[in-house]
Amino acid sequence: MTPLRFEWARIDGLSARAFHAAIALREAVFVVEQNCVFQDADALDLQCWHLLAWSGDALAAYLRVVDPGAKYDEPSLGRVVNAAAFRGKGVGQALVTEALARCDATWPGHPNRIGAQQYLLKFYQGFGFVQTSEAYSEDGIPHIEMLRSAP
Repeated sequence: MTPLRFEWARIDGLSARAFHAAIALREAVFVVEQNCVFQDADALDLQCWHLLAWSGDALAAYLRVVDPGAKYDEPSLGRVVNAAAFRGKGVGQALVTEALARCDATWPGHPNRIGAQQYLLKFYQGFGFVQTSEAYSEDGIPHIEMLRSAP
């Protein structure tokens, strides 16, 4: 695997090809692989930073950081996804580390909130997130809210 190259941009700063790669990856995993029928592209895409992790010309992983006040009071990570070919290689760890560093620099002193798929509880706990809600169903998949205190 070639080293990851991170690309941060608002939606207007993404090339059409980069945005297509991000939406295609999100749909491949969240809609097709996880068998969920839902509107993936939403208005929050217009109110967030998009983080793409490239390995060469391949999009290895993606997430978005939603601005404070748009979904939660806190900046929020969402649509965290790894391409199947890059799973188990530390790409998700690198992606979330990059995102949290950007959050800390952009919104110093602010915590981060996420709505995580419940099976990823331990993964997010590794970044300091703690569970703040009971499990709930979102598109038929168990989720939990988690909060990471400000560093």
